Amino acid sequence: MGALLAATAASLTLAAASVSWAQEQTVKIGYAIAKTGPNATGAGITTLPNYKMWVEEVNAAGGLSLPDGSKRMIEVIEYDDRSSNEDLVRAIERLATQDEVDLILPPWGTGPNLAIAPLMDRFGYPQLAVTAVTDKAPEFAARWKRSFWMLGGGHDYAEGLAAVLKSARDAGHINGKIAMVSVADGFGIDLVNGARPAFEEAGFEIAYDKSYPLGTSDFAALMNEAKETGADSFVAFSYPPGSFGMTKTAQSAGYNPKVFYIGVGGAFPIYPGIANDKPAGVMSIGGVNAASPEIQAYFERHMESAGAPPDSWASAITYVSLQMLEQAVERVGLDHEKLAGELSSGTFDTLIGEVKLEDNQLRDLWWVGQWQDGSFRGIDPAGKDGAAEPIIPKPEW
Repeated sequence: MGALLAATAASLTLAAASVSWAQEQTVKIGYAIAKTGPNATGAGITTLPNYKMWVEEVNAAGGLSLPDGSKRMIEVIEYDDRSSNEDLVRAIERLATQDEVDLILPPWGTGPNLAIAPLMDRFGYPQLAVTAVTDKAPEFAARWKRSFWMLGGGHDYAEGLAAVLKSARDAGHINGKIAMVSVADGFGIDLVNGARPAFEEAGFEIAYDKSYPLGTSDFAALMNEAKETGADSFVAFSYPPGSFGMTKTAQSAGYNPKVFYIGVGGAFPIYPGIANDKPAGVMSIGGVNAASPEIQAYFERHMESAGAPPDSWASAITYVSLQMLEQAVERVGLDHEKLAGELSSGTFDTLIGEVKLEDNQLRDLWWVGQWQDGSFRGIDPAGKDGAAEPIIPKPEW
């Protein structure tokens, strides 16, 4: 009897230890992101708050669910890439080889995602390149089969804008001239290369077409030259510093074209403050269905978690990518090959509805948005659920 009790006690102790060990296991998720440097504004609004909110929500619910029904809490390993692709690459190597994380989340921006794509492929990690805008997405998805491109290509946004402007010109609201500027990096080059043929095919004259170096802070000359062309439409394919700088310059110079379109940053929640509380009519890349209950609930949760609202373009898509990752892990676990296969072929329930990637790309997106009644609303595709009617000409600053 004593031997039986001892064996039973030992068995119970072993079982308890096994349960304790299972509960102590975590899923290690790492990322390197710009917390300092010029990319910090975009990363700090679009990407990092969504990572933190998602981890908080998953851990509050007991952790990530695995196929066997168990749950594991998320452990985060985070590095500041200091807006340097060299630092970013070193951090990704460390996450993969030294920290040996289970999953790696992507950085913010097109250039950084392109910089790490070969490395992510070499180490076998799925890459949800959610803030990369590139016309080469189909080529990249074929080359790096575990990469996923979630924000479309430059030609998508350019063709969407061309459609909006063509309708306005045909209705007699604007003339047929466009003044265009672009930041001289991968993002700006992709967008402007898509815009030139799209605008010309729509019958527009590109009266001004000039690029500016990343890091430019003085936009007075660019804006004055654009104004002198007499174009009713000003279009900037810009990152946040440029988008904000050009807005302030336009206001101080009294430059109020009938169409004022800027790139990344125009959909940020801080943009109305940048525009001296006069953002009405400003167009930018992206948008959301502001009337969607799911989007409204997401905005509320984001506000509670981060103390600020998300942007109205890539923030929601970033969260969608995390929902997809969470559901894929629950279905197939943490094996990278199986996980990539599920992300590529699976169907996912998300805050923008049911999502299924096409050749590793998300295609159901907003291409153009506009500030209306205090919200940044999607206006193109015009037939997309929740699309708002464009306001052209824009109100005075």
